[in-house]
Amino acid sequence: MTPEFSVVIPTHQHPAFLLKCLDALGRQRLARNQFEIIVVDDGDSSSTATAVALFSRQVVQSGGTLEVRYLAQTEPLGFAAARNRGWRAARGRVIAFIDDDCLPQPDWLLSASTSFQRGAQVVAGQLRLALSDSSTRPDTKLPYVETGEFISANCFCLKSALERVGGFEEDFDSAWRQDSDLQFNFIQVGIPISKCPEAVVVYPLRDAAWYTALANERKGRYDALLYKRHPALFRQRIETHRGLVLEYYASVLASTIGFMSALSGNIVAAAMGFFLWGAISTNMLWQRLPDNATNRQLSQTVLTTLAIPFLAIYWRLRGAIKYKVLYW
Repeated sequence: MTPEFSVVIPTHQHPAFLLKCLDALGRQRLARNQFEIIVVDDGDSSSTATAVALFSRQVVQSGGTLEVRYLAQTEPLGFAAARNRGWRAARGRVIAFIDDDCLPQPDWLLSASTSFQRGAQVVAGQLRLALSDSSTRPDTKLPYVETGEFISANCFCLKSALERVGGFEEDFDSAWRQDSDLQFNFIQVGIPISKCPEAVVVYPLRDAAWYTALANERKGRYDALLYKRHPALFRQRIETHRGLVLEYYASVLASTIGFMSALSGNIVAAAMGFFLWGAISTNMLWQRLPDNATNRQLSQTVLTTLAIPFLAIYWRLRGAIKYKVLYW
């Protein structure tokens, strides 16, 4: 029997998270013969293959009929490529996308099924955050999860709709802006995106390392690619944080003036540059500093506050140069 849904899960060396996701999928209230699961391993990890095999044995032991397939990408190509491989191999009419560290609620597929019975072509579910009491430094996905209109960690698409737009753009080889690119492709060809708040996926927020904010700045280069592909929709729908970007540029410019003036012996200009840099940095530090910060947290926050403007501007300019586009 051909399933109605194909659940596609891209994953990369997260076997423990993946098992929890698979277990939640095994508890769906939709009949098991109505959906299949396709795990796409972005990197061909033996631990991931073992996790999928373990879950498959559990399904068989429970007397179930749920089909679970494992596809390996020998080299990490990014989740956009993994999702494309998954949906193209799917047998279902509807492709359900979810991330390996998310937990679909029991009515997830059943709720989405109602939307497609009513004629929907693309459906965005609800991503619900679960912040643990012990979390001191939440995962930096929080702002994006809260404001994203269309998130690939919880969305459903007719396979025919994906075929029409070509799926995910694989140049977005990091987990940033690939959702918006697919959303904009649907908008441009006239495919409506419906909302289904009853189709809930829980994203458990985990503590992030203090340097995660620094590493994440490299994702800024993909804004240039998204703008190049969809300039009008980018301006309409993407929050650009112009005030913050200007603050970053001012910080970099002031520090550069300070150091260059000091090297050239212009003490007055150096003092002015360093004063302005200090004032801007102090303002940013005040906004970032956590309540009741320890000495260690204070030093880490100072370091990230000073470094982020330079990294943000670097990756912003690098993206503009790489994709040959000027954007604001």
